Amino acid sequence: MRSLRGFVLSLALLGVALPFLLPQTVESQTATEAPTGFDNQTNGCVEQALHEQDRAAFEEVETDDDGLGPTFNGTSCAGCHLRPVTGGVSDVTELRAGHLDASGNFVPATAFVNFGTEPIANRSLINKKAICDAAKETVTADDNIRTLRLSLNVLGDGYVEVIADATLQQIALNQPAELRGKAIIVPALAPNSGVGRFGWKDQHVNLLAFSSDAYLNEMGISNRLEPNREDFTHECDIVADFEDVNNDIDVFARFIRATKAPPRDLALAATPDAQAGSVLFDQIGCGTCHVRTIVTAPPNTTVAGRVVPLCLGNKIIHPFSDFLLHKLDTGDGIVQNGPQDTRLKMRTAPLWGLRTHPVFMHDRGSLTISDAIQRHGGQAQGVRTNFNNLTSTQQQHLLTFLNSL
Repeated sequence: MRSLRGFVLSLALLGVALPFLLPQTVESQTATEAPTGFDNQTNGCVEQALHEQDRAAFEEVETDDDGLGPTFNGTSCAGCHLRPVTGGVSDVTELRAGHLDASGNFVPATAFVNFGTEPIANRSLINKKAICDAAKETVTADDNIRTLRLSLNVLGDGYVEVIADATLQQIALNQPAELRGKAIIVPALAPNSGVGRFGWKDQHVNLLAFSSDAYLNEMGISNRLEPNREDFTHECDIVADFEDVNNDIDVFARFIRATKAPPRDLALAATPDAQAGSVLFDQIGCGTCHVRTIVTAPPNTTVAGRVVPLCLGNKIIHPFSDFLLHKLDTGDGIVQNGPQDTRLKMRTAPLWGLRTHPVFMHDRGSLTISDAIQRHGGQAQGVRTNFNNLTSTQQQHLLTFLNSL
């Protein structure tokens, strides 16, 4: 059996976590582990009865009488976030499209409705469904950048929302230059802004904006945080109007904030194979971007204009992500509300709850974890090489560890 010693990483790479973890140890002496579980139970931010009401709203199926459409991708939040419990992952995807201009800059697609006769400009998101045939969206061959985007897990994202901007920025600074992630500053609720952390392009700072965007763009329902969709078609006798009269986006955000973080498979994690794989995970460099442990900001401090509540502050979470953008040679070519250099970058996928994922990578293009690892190029090419230099037994140990997440 070949020894791992033959390709152990340099001290510079192995020491990446040290400058980041030592300050946390001092700052988080009173920090406690965030509650975990796939049980639909509240994390303590709200009473269970209210959490169940909020979950029902998250699961509610919208109709055109509720403001659905005229174009949409899903009829409920839970339709895209459902496995193994409400708020989890799925294999549902959306379609993004656009093209490059003469200067090489990304331009969102022009969608066409009314049977290809009515253009709607600046639509990087192309909805797959419509409440009538005339509202169905199509794109022309001019918009030749096209990609699928997989739905994301939102369980535990209340803790992610209150990670201090400085913590995410420090993670980036502690990464070797060749592996360093990009933290982008995006608007939160005016006049605040912060480091993006939600969505495949880090396009959102907080969960209210995330919920607002999804309600508008995935279900076609206008709400107070988005302007009424003047670019929507008026086919199907639908007039763009304020539809979220019950402020459902607040309920969606409150539900997500009260979810527990995804738990480990403790039985599998305790096995010798998984424990050996855990060591290898760090030794070959996976943990540089898939950061194991982060401590949320202290209670009563402010992150992107939101005061951190006691139930979410000073919590130790294990997301296995730095929530930064990286270039892995799998970038989908799409720019959202970041600079043009984000076009070929994607957010580090959090690995908590990985064992519940039916497919992998942003475009659902990998059916196995092994295949997903092999697609890690660009900044992660060295880590992929390290994985491939492992013996088959060591690779299996690492995969066992990943299957415990």
